[in-house]
Amino acid sequence: MELNEIRAHIDRIDSELSGLFVERMQTVAEVAMSKRQTGKAIRDHARERAVINHVTEQAGDAYAPYIKSLYKLIFELSCNYESALMEQGSALAGKLSAACAAYADKKFPGRALVGCQGIEGAYQQQACERIFEYPDILYFNSFDGVFNAVEQGMCEYGVLPIENSTAGSVTQVYDLMEKHSFYIVAARKLRIDHKLLRRPGAQGPIREVVSHEQALRQCSAYFERDPQLKPVPMANTAIAAEYAATCGRDDVAVIASRACAELYGLEVVEDTVANTPGNYTRFICISRKCEIYPGARKISIMLNLAHEAGSLNAVLSRFAIAGINLCKLESRPMPGLDGEYRFFFDLEADPHDPEVIKLLSELEHRTERFVFLGAYNER
Repeated sequence: MELNEIRAHIDRIDSELSGLFVERMQTVAEVAMSKRQTGKAIRDHARERAVINHVTEQAGDAYAPYIKSLYKLIFELSCNYESALMEQGSALAGKLSAACAAYADKKFPGRALVGCQGIEGAYQQQACERIFEYPDILYFNSFDGVFNAVEQGMCEYGVLPIENSTAGSVTQVYDLMEKHSFYIVAARKLRIDHKLLRRPGAQGPIREVVSHEQALRQCSAYFERDPQLKPVPMANTAIAAEYAATCGRDDVAVIASRACAELYGLEVVEDTVANTPGNYTRFICISRKCEIYPGARKISIMLNLAHEAGSLNAVLSRFAIAGINLCKLESRPMPGLDGEYRFFFDLEADPHDPEVIKLLSELEHRTERFVFLGAYNER
């Protein structure tokens, strides 16, 4: 057969292929509408593997690698097309647009009933007073209690620590995020100035130092200098300060703030015990409602990604292509799923930007699980 005849034969095959491809994409559109109605994710990795196994077996060993590459490309194009169709009028896009419009002419409230963990004198109390001008504070024994109070409407807002510049992320709060329904509506950084406090007139050496586990970690160098000191973790710094003031033991000191010293009648033994002088904790303010106030330039999301090579890189690449700065990435293990993680992202992005909304809608449909955690202002 002459070359021209061979090419003519290929042209006829290509014509059939293009027609079949168009027919396939039309069917993909039907799949997209079905997934949109049922809330299913765009990507179905089990289905893709089954199809590739079937077509490569049909093709035989000689052509199997080429068929596999072809179908991977077809799946990628199909997912892109499904994503574009499902983004049109997506629930997330509607939610963001509605929240932006509802709060466009509103200021963040100065007065509110706010929940936080601990007791009077805790750093979380100081964070509440930093976020709200006149907070009415309700205290809870645990971070979980704060989440529950907001979720059930007992408090309008909740304030929680999420990250420290020395000790890192507050992993307990990240793990609770997965279990509760809420939105981040503000974030603030608070300078943490740890002091070593003890009862006035206490005599003899200090044997134990009580405080919150994060505070103890932030002052780890202090314990390294004196191995005889025993760090004892407590629920938070204010509870630890109350204990040091009332336990009746001269050998107990506490790492807490100067405010705790004044509140519980303790004296400052050492003025600076933190590992680094520039010690800050980041606090988030949560609400049961999606509130997006003017000036919001940070967005937080949570994703469950497929447990396969390249899944995280694919998401990071989308941020890079869109010119979005990723300022925080936290991974937490998924209980019962060995080696699998959920990811928390903090993005510097404008929730009013149509391209940002489009990207978030795409991620919502193309990941195994997507949770929009909030768009907010941070200072």
